[in-house]
Amino acid sequence: MKGMTAREVSETMQDDRIVELYWERSEAAIRHTDQKYGRYLMKLSYNILADWEDSKESVNDTYLSAWKSMPPHRPTVLLTYLCKITRQISIDVFRKRNSAKRQASEYALSLCELEDCVSAGNTTEQDVDLHLLAKAIQDYLAELPGEARDVFIGRYFFSDSIREVAGYYGMSESKAKSMLYRTRIGLKKYLEQEGFFDET
Repeated sequence: MKGMTAREVSETMQDDRIVELYWERSEAAIRHTDQKYGRYLMKLSYNILADWEDSKESVNDTYLSAWKSMPPHRPTVLLTYLCKITRQISIDVFRKRNSAKRQASEYALSLCELEDCVSAGNTTEQDVDLHLLAKAIQDYLAELPGEARDVFIGRYFFSDSIREVAGYYGMSESKAKSMLYRTRIGLKKYLEQEGFFDET
């Protein structure tokens, strides 16, 4: 594969084999998935839930969901597929658990940071076509420089802390905060221009 190292090709082949195990209905698929990605999925879930037991259950539910969905699905990037499942399960647990009282987590903090970007005036979730909104956010992110996009995704998709995001990209926390702030302001303006919210 052009542009990939031998190690990356090997990892892709391994993922292909894990997916094959799911399709063969071999329970070894879950064991190999856990060995390769379990710690990563736990961190993602913990960033949302801030509770190790709930995170462990969410990751186990991820494996069950992967088992039920392959076949018919055959993900080309297994980690991305698993992260989407883990994130959605963890967010569902977060919402149920925190319907009365929010517990502090990186996910809760990141939601507060994004509040101004995706809610304005009397707009409610029911008034917005969420698929169009998601596409608009995706289009906006595609126009950003790579570093700004990666920092935004690290913070708001993976719910990593500011310190972690800054560390990944070798920048100070203040630079990461400033970059995220500018990106959020830009996103809000972009969404207003696209007609999602009233410009005020």
